[in-house]
Amino acid sequence: MESFVVLLPLFGALLAMPVGRAIGPRAAELLTTGLLLLAAVIAWVLLFDVTSLMGNDGGGVRTIELFTWITSGGFKAVGAVRLDALSAVMLVVVNSVSFLVHWYSMGYMKDYGEQSRFFAYLSLFTFAMLTLVTADNFLQLFFGWEGVGLASYLLIGFWFKKKSANDAAIKAFIVNRVGDFGFALGIVAVFYVFGSVEFDTVFNAVAANADITPFGQSAGAPIQELTINFLGQNWHARTVIGVLLFIGAMGKSAQFFLHTWLPDAMEGPTPVSALIHAATMVTAGVYLVSRCSVIYEYAPGAAAMVTLVGAVTAFFAATVALLQDDIKKVIAYSTCSQLGYMFFAAGVGAYDAAMFHLFTHAFFKALLFLGSGAVIIAMHHEQDIKKMGGVRDVLPFTHILMVIGTIAITGVGIPGLYLFGAPFGAAGFVSKDMILEGAFAAGEVGRTFGYFAFILGLLAAVMTAFYSWRLIFLTFWGPSRAPEAVRKHPHAVPDAMMAPLIPLAIGALVAGMAFYGQFVGDNSREFWGDALYFKTAEHVEAAPSAGHAATDETVHGAPVEASAQEDAGVEGEGHHVPTWVLWAPFLAMLSGALIAANHYLRGDPLKPGLLREGGMIYGFLKNKWYFDEIYDFLLVKPAFRIGRLFWLEGDGKTIDAVGPDGIAAGVAAGARRIVKIQSGYLYHYAFAMLIGIAVFITFVLIRAGG
Repeated sequence: MESFVVLLPLFGALLAMPVGRAIGPRAAELLTTGLLLLAAVIAWVLLFDVTSLMGNDGGGVRTIELFTWITSGGFKAVGAVRLDALSAVMLVVVNSVSFLVHWYSMGYMKDYGEQSRFFAYLSLFTFAMLTLVTADNFLQLFFGWEGVGLASYLLIGFWFKKKSANDAAIKAFIVNRVGDFGFALGIVAVFYVFGSVEFDTVFNAVAANADITPFGQSAGAPIQELTINFLGQNWHARTVIGVLLFIGAMGKSAQFFLHTWLPDAMEGPTPVSALIHAATMVTAGVYLVSRCSVIYEYAPGAAAMVTLVGAVTAFFAATVALLQDDIKKVIAYSTCSQLGYMFFAAGVGAYDAAMFHLFTHAFFKALLFLGSGAVIIAMHHEQDIKKMGGVRDVLPFTHILMVIGTIAITGVGIPGLYLFGAPFGAAGFVSKDMILEGAFAAGEVGRTFGYFAFILGLLAAVMTAFYSWRLIFLTFWGPSRAPEAVRKHPHAVPDAMMAPLIPLAIGALVAGMAFYGQFVGDNSREFWGDALYFKTAEHVEAAPSAGHAATDETVHGAPVEASAQEDAGVEGEGHHVPTWVLWAPFLAMLSGALIAANHYLRGDPLKPGLLREGGMIYGFLKNKWYFDEIYDFLLVKPAFRIGRLFWLEGDGKTIDAVGPDGIAAGVAAGARRIVKIQSGYLYHYAFAMLIGIAVFITFVLIRAGG
């Protein structure tokens, strides 16, 4: 059963196009969707089996070895399915959202054609991500990592006859290769230091501070002291490995500097956007950092980099989303911002909170993307929210679902109010607030950039509420700004597109409360087991880890006794959190929502705001901090100039001119000269024959005389 949860999407990918040709596209849709449904059911069963959700100790870590992949001397890499709490959570997220996206696509793609190819790509994408999250070693993880990159290229450029889609696919592929180069170097560094790419071997050595002798070296040192030479300098080995692995995560999860591919990926069909942004590709980096939590716990420099980049990304992407008019790009930059939250949570050691937000985010982000797809279909493929308005009259049910997604992402809830032992609020309220509390608590005990992440996270929360409600108000509320033909004859939205939104909406509302206790609450240690590493686990057993109780002294929000507070004031988890910290995210959310309502629900919603067109700040944000222009100036245009130089001067005027073209020209010139000998006059040929005979006789006589 464990292997089938990974292989079923592969079967769908392999069979979709042959079945589509033999029987029809509908058969391919039903086949791939049915296999994903079965995989999703198995994933949920495995989640309960390997964790403490059933009230027992779970199944712990189990590895099902499928085949031996590479054997070379003492090196061995296998293809395996690793099951623990971390991989089980990812299996649920990936398979569940992928199934709903497949189901949704049966309605979305019916008028576009080529359904068999599309569903084959979707299933291939899912298989690659499942291979990644169930890997037992870095090499298999890298295989899935690159498979996700390939599948994303195929899906983003699905409409390959459209130039913008091809450009977006190439951009995503190339930008990810930049990050993947760092990731590949990180894997090489892992093997060089530890002599293995197996997770257990590497993580156990780091946790135990084992004596390590790097590959080919005669002497070693404890891993905490071991240095390696990189770029001409000696660095701590664990820091080099952590930084290089995170560079890979930056590319895949669209973090600051390597984020530019993410909004352009909206060129693919809307179901692709939902799958990439909600459950698969962009979450791979968060999974990688969480999987390598033991490395980052003992590499504070690398962890600080994760925190810094994540916090800046959360803030940066939120500022850009403020002025986006494309409904899908607003949600895309929102994804980028939410990923920043997950990364800085991992950077400050709150890996459980990072994974919790990854889990809840999958529900409300898929809901928002798929809901926006319904809007786009109804509005005859219009994506500019400034050209919409009044859509709730056309799509009342979609409006309700999109509002639910907005409530979830902005973090609507009541601090201090508990329901069945969990904070009362939508999914984003429970999980995102845990991240902000963790960042503040990390700052209290001196974790680098902890306070910085907390402040930028709060600012991002204000902007998240603003741009999320701006999308709702401009799209669904107020008078319609759509052309008359669209208003009178909206395109019908198939039921197959609407039905998958219902379970997503339920998850967006209650997933945070339902899974709070297991992911980050009192039962989190038992739930995660050995899947996540907490360096100070032995210090927090006396201090319960709960969420949002409004008390003057709290440990992750839960009131504790003074002695427990003293024990809890250690690095990692269980820090004191003042009451104002618990209320700050709520007030940030409320501020952003009220500002949006004040601007877009009073008078003309398109009236100029605080940031007016033509202003420097407006241009800066509207042009996405000019990253594309800067990269075009620094990287793209010089690359084209160098390529043109090599092409015209190097290849054309040097290699070809001297080589093939030069030889061909010489032969042609010689042939033209020889041709001139062929005059056509008989006496010329007779004279040449006489000269030839004379030369021949002379040669014979000379040889005979010799």
